Amino acid sequence: MAAVVAATALKGRGARNARVLRGILSGEKASQSRTRALQSHSSPECKEEPEPLSPELEYIPRKRGKNPMKAVGLAWYSLYTRTWLGYLFYRQQLRRARNRYPKGHSKTQPRLFNGVKVLPIPVLSDNYSYLIIDTQARLAVAVDPSDPRAVQAFIEKEAVTLVAILCTHKHWDHSGGNRDLSRRHRDCRVYGSPQDGIPYLTHPLCHQDVISVGRLQIRALATPGHTQGHLVYLLDGEPYKGPSCLFSGDLLFLSGCGRTFEGTAETMLSSLDTVLGLGDDTLLWPGHEYAEENLGFAGVVEPENVARERKLQWVQRQRMERKSTCPSTLGEERSYNPFLRTHCLALQEALGPGPGPGPGPTEDDCFSRAQLLEELRRLKDMHKSK
Repeated sequence: MAAVVAATALKGRGARNARVLRGILSGEKASQSRTRALQSHSSPECKEEPEPLSPELEYIPRKRGKNPMKAVGLAWYSLYTRTWLGYLFYRQQLRRARNRYPKGHSKTQPRLFNGVKVLPIPVLSDNYSYLIIDTQARLAVAVDPSDPRAVQAFIEKEAVTLVAILCTHKHWDHSGGNRDLSRRHRDCRVYGSPQDGIPYLTHPLCHQDVISVGRLQIRALATPGHTQGHLVYLLDGEPYKGPSCLFSGDLLFLSGCGRTFEGTAETMLSSLDTVLGLGDDTLLWPGHEYAEENLGFAGVVEPENVARERKLQWVQRQRMERKSTCPSTLGEERSYNPFLRTHCLALQEALGPGPGPGPGPTEDDCFSRAQLLEELRRLKDMHKSK
C-alpha cells in the first residue's frame, strides 16, 4: 500500500522517480540483502580481498539515539535552537550517550603529520569533535566540542593547552561544550559566525577569515544552508607539508550533506560548491558518523556506481568492528556522494521529471542543479531520517 501511495505522490515526476521512491520505501529489505551479500564478499566489482574479522569480535548494532534534528516540524526546531528546552534536551542526550558509550560510539585513529596531529573524538551517539594539535608548541584547537568531559580528557591525555574553540554552527550537539571548556580554559577563544547565535562566542568570524595558532593556519568558509551562519574550517596543509583538512560540521558528510533548515536549495548548493572548489586530496572530517546509511541511500539513486559499492564494503567492515569511517577525501566524495554530483547526467535522468507528452524533451523536463539537490534531500529524508 505504501508503494502505491508513494507512486501516486510522484505523479507528474516520471516513472523513474516513482521507482526510486518505491526503492526507498522498501530500502530496509534491500539494505539487509546488500548487507548479506557484502558480508559474503561476493561482489565482482571489488577485486581487493577484505580483511577477515577477528573470531573474538561480535558485531553489536548501534542503538540509534534520538536525533533532535529529525523532521518533526518547525515548532520543534524553533524550540530546540532558540529556547532552553533545546539545551535541556541536549543535556539528556549527553547523559544517555555517556552511559551507553563510556568509551565513545566509535574507535578512532589520530592522523599525525609533520608536527600536526588531528584527533577525532567520538561524542554523543554519532557526533565527532576534533582536536587539532601543534605538537611542537603543544597548543590545541577544538572543533565542535559538544561533550566537554570527553574533549577535556583528550586535552589532558595529550598534555596540550587549549587556546581556541572553532564552532561550525549553533546546534547544541556541536556547541554544547563551549561554556564548560571556555570557563575551564580562561584564555581560550570561541570562534564562530555572529549570524548563528553561537553560545559563548568571543571572536566572530567572516568568510575567508584566518585563525593562526602556532603553525596552524585555519581558514573559515561561510557555508550557509543548514543554519544561516554555518561555517566550515579548512586547515592549510602547506605549513606542515601535508594534505589540507576540512572540518565540515553539518554541511558535508561521507556520501551525504546536511538538512537545509535555514536556507534554500540554491543556498546549500552554493555552499557545497564552495568545498567542491578545494583539492581532491583534502581530507574530510565530518560532524557525524553517518557513512553506512548515506552510502545505502546513494545506492538507491545511483545503483551502478562502482566507487560507491567499493566504499560501502569498506565502511561495513569498519562498522562491524565499530571503527570510525573518517576521514574520506574530497576526491572520493566526488565519485560517490550524490549531493556533490548534481551535475551528473545519470542523476538528472534518474530523478528528473521525465519526458513530456511532446515529441522530444523540453526545457521544463530538466531539473536545475538546485532542484535536483532539493529532490535528493527530500528523498533522503524519506529513506531513513538523519
